[in-house]
Amino acid sequence: MSSFQLGDHVIAEYKTGVYYGEVVEMSSTMKAAVRILAVKEHPTQGDLHNPMDPSVAFFHQRRALSYQEIALMPISTIRSYAGAIPDYQVSLERALMAQISKLSEMEAWARRSLQELSQLQKEYFPKSN
Repeated sequence: MSSFQLGDHVIAEYKTGVYYGEVVEMSSTMKAAVRILAVKEHPTQGDLHNPMDPSVAFFHQRRALSYQEIALMPISTIRSYAGAIPDYQVSLERALMAQISKLSEMEAWARRSLQELSQLQKEYFPKSN
C-alpha cells in the first residue's frame, strides 16, 4: 500500500469522478483527506447500481467536487501525480465537455446500431415485415 505525505499531489477517484488533488490529512492507513485542485474526469450521471438505465426511480445528477473541497478517499483510489495541475475551471469545462462528447458518440452509435439491427431483422424474418 502506498504511503502519502501531507502536501503530495495525487490523482484520486471519488465515487465516479477523478480528480487532481493534494493530500491534506492521513486519517488512517485506509483513507486520506484530499483537497480538490482540478477535475480529470467528470462524475457519471444516473444510478450506479443500474448503469445505462434511464428509467430508474431516481436518476442521480452528480456534480463534480468543488475547488478546494476536501473529500475523504480510500487509499486504494489514490495514486501519486508529479505533473502540472491544471486550472480548476478549465479542467472542469474540459471534463464536462469530454463526458458530453462521449455520451453524444454513444447516442449516435446506438442510433446507427438500431438502423443496422432493423435491416437485419428484415433480412432474418422477411415474412414478418
